[in-house]
Amino acid sequence: MNLVRYNHRMNGWMPAILTLCLLLESCHQSQPTDGSFSASSSLPKHLQVPNQGAYTGAFIDFGDTEDDVTLTAIEDFAQLVGKSQAIVASSSYWGEQSFPRRNIDIISRYGAIPLIYWSPWDKPYEQNTPPGRFDLQKILAGQYDTYIDHWADEAKRFGSPVFVAWGLEMNGTWFPWSGYFYNKNNQFGPGIYKKCYRYVVDRVRARGASNILWVFHVNNFSSPPDFWNQIGNYYPGPDYVDWLGMSVYGKQFGKGPWVKFHDAMDYPYQQLCKLDPKLPIMLAEWGVGEYPDSGSKAEWIQEGFSRMSANYPRLKAVVYWHERWQNSDGTYSNLRVNSSPEALQAYRDGLGTSYWIGRPLWK
Repeated sequence: MNLVRYNHRMNGWMPAILTLCLLLESCHQSQPTDGSFSASSSLPKHLQVPNQGAYTGAFIDFGDTEDDVTLTAIEDFAQLVGKSQAIVASSSYWGEQSFPRRNIDIISRYGAIPLIYWSPWDKPYEQNTPPGRFDLQKILAGQYDTYIDHWADEAKRFGSPVFVAWGLEMNGTWFPWSGYFYNKNNQFGPGIYKKCYRYVVDRVRARGASNILWVFHVNNFSSPPDFWNQIGNYYPGPDYVDWLGMSVYGKQFGKGPWVKFHDAMDYPYQQLCKLDPKLPIMLAEWGVGEYPDSGSKAEWIQEGFSRMSANYPRLKAVVYWHERWQNSDGTYSNLRVNSSPEALQAYRDGLGTSYWIGRPLWK
């Protein structure tokens, strides 16, 4: 979730393309005049975890609140990288007090699975601010049950599978739901988060929204790196999690160090594997900025694709963070895959193998 965290924080064949356009136009003509799509009983219900390979996906620079999803942006990105996307990510902030039905309809009609970063955050969505309106204790006290129930009812009405990462990167210090803000004497922060995660999941499930696939989404390294803040202390358990997820980034700012992909990925992958012996793992966010004086983005991407397909057998989905933003000092962080011709070519080459699956597999 780079915009929130950092940006003041945050070759297909022509016949196939033409066919897709005609199908999309037909879908567009059949949608209701209020801009929402109607749920269909024919929507797929069960997502298959790939036996071989992994799903590919992206967050595609969907605006300041990460929720301005458009079909054009998704299609343009797929054409840019040379492969369709099995997962398309966007955000749903609690401060909006709404369910992102329009967004998941667009993503589903495109043919991908929505990944929603569902964040208990209030406007103006500023990083490094303590808990406010959506304090975890207030959530546990039932003050937002009506909103949670509405969100769950809308998710159920949609019907098709949706990945949901609630309260992501809780082991950092930048979000108001982070354990850092709740920690007292090195023991309470993770426990409060874990209890709240279970509370939200239980309440959503009680409304019948069984189509949600819950993603436990951590930052790759904990900040602060103290024992109380380790990812295992936040884990709500296998009864509340369908996928294990994490954010893994290389260099994002001019003053930061250059971090090789394996240094950012190896240890947290091992830690996630220890949490549960069976659950699939998702790179729920990954990316790197363009800083040629520090290192080669193209080589970082090449290493990423090479290692992801060879070294992490439980990694079954990856979601690239395709965004460019301006920092408070006037500099820009450019994580887009096309930040340079070399980076784009590396991304296209890496994604071009059959290992990477560009459409959901249903069972």
